[in-house]
Amino acid sequence: MTPAILFLEKQNAAFTLYQYDCTAQDDFGAHAAEQLGVPLARVFKTLLTEGEQGAVVALVPSSGKVNLKRLAKAAGVKKLEMMPPQKAERLTGFKVGGISPFAQKKRLTTVIDASASEHDTVLVSGGKRGLSVGLSAQEIARLLKAVCAPIAE
Repeated sequence: MTPAILFLEKQNAAFTLYQYDCTAQDDFGAHAAEQLGVPLARVFKTLLTEGEQGAVVALVPSSGKVNLKRLAKAAGVKKLEMMPPQKAERLTGFKVGGISPFAQKKRLTTVIDASASEHDTVLVSGGKRGLSVGLSAQEIARLLKAVCAPIAE
């Protein structure tokens, strides 16, 4: 089990585990949605951003991208930019394509796109490629003390 799954179990979180064959080299969200037979808008990607005030995690649907200005506003910081993949891996302890919002090396400010609330559950990475977990937006927000805001476009 990954650190993310162990974290969820320790927190007694209500989640469903999804495993699939991961052969993608990029666009992991689209690959997961296709493999699992779920709408792309329900598969959320974990993106790492950074600014002068530190790092911020954005959870957005794989069908879109993050609006950095809206994310910065929701996180209460001035300006954010995308974090280089290698730095995101070092900061979180997970590999790109398997970066989970749960059990990262350090708890970071996290913002979930408001569209997550439109679904009973959304899928996020379970901590490695080919492993996703399904949870409600409310459960994700509770576990991560995350903010919910319209940050995707």
